[in-house]
Amino acid sequence: MKLISVSDEEELSRIAAEILFTKVKSAKRLVLGLATGKTPQGMYRYLSKYSKEYKQSYTHIHTVNLDEYVGSTTYHTYMEEHLFQHIDIPNDQTHIPDGEAASLIEECSRYEQMIKELGGIDLQVLGIGENGHIGFNEPGTSFDARTHVVQLTDSTLKANAKYFVDSKQPKQAITMGIGTILESREILLLAIGERKANAVKELFKGSLNEEIPATALINHTNVTVLADKGARKLLDKES
Repeated sequence: MKLISVSDEEELSRIAAEILFTKVKSAKRLVLGLATGKTPQGMYRYLSKYSKEYKQSYTHIHTVNLDEYVGSTTYHTYMEEHLFQHIDIPNDQTHIPDGEAASLIEECSRYEQMIKELGGIDLQVLGIGENGHIGFNEPGTSFDARTHVVQLTDSTLKANAKYFVDSKQPKQAITMGIGTILESREILLLAIGERKANAVKELFKGSLNEEIPATALINHTNVTVLADKGARKLLDKES
């Protein structure tokens, strides 16, 4: 597992965007796994900026998002606002779970099959929760889990409540499973702030533990972690 130490959120966002942009430029075809929330917003801002400056096309790119709330299109809106409207990627090459599907079980199966038909994910971007969750895979999730419906924990609901000021916050989500994520050929994990420090420490100093979902990445052969000073706080203390 490779650690890239950065000073702050701005530097992390820039470097993460440069990693993605280099992949987009050099690949003839690329399947990008994308994340949402506050952590990758700066990365998308820089990626949009670079794409405009260098007139980079995305017609050869497919994107596959980690998750979506049940009964909601929150992350569809997020991706459109922060990335898709700024690049020329075809709509039918952007893939996000359908949280409004009539059958959530069938939607999970469809999503898994879609990823398989694309040939798998080349590079998956992840954030990390305070409790070590990746995607919406909460503590206790099997490391073999495929795309599934999850009941969100109180800590996750609290962390994301700010996105639902004017609407009712969903209590469930569809998420790629940890097993699905681990099949990605490369993983880029972004960690910002002291609240993520314990989860980052477990990732580097801990052992496989389903109560800390991110530790599943320990066995992956191609993981890069971008962490700012706050997120590295407990690592730096022990080094």
